Amino acid sequence: MRVPVPDELLPAEALGRTHFVGIGGAGLSAIARIMLERGLPVSGSDGADSPVLEVLRGLGARVHVGHAAEQLGDAETVVVSTAVREDNPEVVEAQRRGLRLLPRSAALAAVMQGRRTLAVAGTHGKTTTTSLLTVALQAAGADPTYAVGGELAQTGTNARHGTDDLFVAEADESDGAFLVYSPHAAVVTNVEADHLDTWGTEEAYRAAFTDFLGRLDPAGFLVCVVDDPGARDLAAQARARGLEVIGVGESADADLRAEGLVLEGTGSRCTVVRRAGDGDGGPAEVLGELRLAIPGRHYVLDALGALAVGLRLGLPFEGLAAGMAGFGGTRRRMERKGEADGVLVYDSYAHHPVEIAGDLAAARSVAGEGRVLVAYQPHLVSRTRIFGTAMGEALGAADEVVVLDVYLAREEADPAVTGRLVADAVPLPPAQVRFVPALADAPAALVERARPGDLVLTLGAGDVTTLGAPVLDLLRRRAAAGTAAGTAAGTEARPGDRA
Repeated sequence: MRVPVPDELLPAEALGRTHFVGIGGAGLSAIARIMLERGLPVSGSDGADSPVLEVLRGLGARVHVGHAAEQLGDAETVVVSTAVREDNPEVVEAQRRGLRLLPRSAALAAVMQGRRTLAVAGTHGKTTTTSLLTVALQAAGADPTYAVGGELAQTGTNARHGTDDLFVAEADESDGAFLVYSPHAAVVTNVEADHLDTWGTEEAYRAAFTDFLGRLDPAGFLVCVVDDPGARDLAAQARARGLEVIGVGESADADLRAEGLVLEGTGSRCTVVRRAGDGDGGPAEVLGELRLAIPGRHYVLDALGALAVGLRLGLPFEGLAAGMAGFGGTRRRMERKGEADGVLVYDSYAHHPVEIAGDLAAARSVAGEGRVLVAYQPHLVSRTRIFGTAMGEALGAADEVVVLDVYLAREEADPAVTGRLVADAVPLPPAQVRFVPALADAPAALVERARPGDLVLTLGAGDVTTLGAPVLDLLRRRAAAGTAAGTAAGTEARPGDRA
């Protein structure tokens, strides 16, 4: 459900005991964790138990599985996930009692208060850029509070309360949340039409980013990846308003530029060059080499955005670069799930055509001479209706494609909009594309196509992420069966065994 943002945004310390409805989700669990680490009282509920809930319990939260009115207890503030229905008994009880209701955005703004917020926005790459910025700042000597939309591999968590005045936050545009924050600085990775179920039109979506400029501290700064036309346009608007702008990318006019980019297997490397400060064509400064242990050009651009923030804050390049070199990734962002029978299995969150293209390019780099097989699950009826054909076209970069049915999330099914729409748009021979509506049938469909040397990539924002384990299990069984068959054949043909 959508909860309006109140006119007055109180600091977290003034909210009293805060109850989170949907506390197990990435967004709400991050806020709850930060509050708990600050010693603030927290309770919550979620539809199913999970390791996230166990961690929150260990930090002192009173967490329930399932929803019931009495679980509110003596809460003064109730934070509600957008995935929660309006008839949720805890929401209904909170309304009856006249408690303070907050959406995720307002709760995050509450824990931001009193700190210099470094917000990461954009259509794609927010989670990775936020994560890279966090680890880079930590390696360079800072201790920021952070709230990320995914778990950092290094820490196994999506949030932490830090000791200095910096707050690194993922600023989500999907529901307008980023228009609630007032950041000191911001990174915008790219601006491409998405979430039109919220914004209605591409023009309105882009206008929201223009509005976001108005939320920035005039004494702060904006970092834009100027290789992206939408972010480049936003940078021009910001400069016209008198804001300090740092452009990053491979573009010749970028203030912080990647040169000599090499993508090699599961990583990349490039030289980082800073343009002369006055922009008058003076000599550029070579800062040094940047190495990443995650594959794909799009992640290099994310890293440049994070690097620009750290440098502007006065932190040393060496420390920032060292943090990024040690970055092990974020869950669901080109995450290696394992290898069996000579087949690599990766999982990623991509659900927009541009994200699909970026992750398939990264997968191609990792696969080397092997083939890339992808299982893609479209996310949301509304997005599939608008971008389904483009999704299919992007999937054409794979060698074999299995398309699942649409993951409905918060929408109702539409018989006219299914995964078939995406599968039919894949520009590969029919034998290399298969529409498999049921999630349970996908592992077998992938394994029957996979051969040693291949890479299997599961893509999408829904439960397609659960496919890695069964795919690996089937591959192990296949390998075991092959070994047994080979052993039996060798035994039968072994010289000297005949009488």
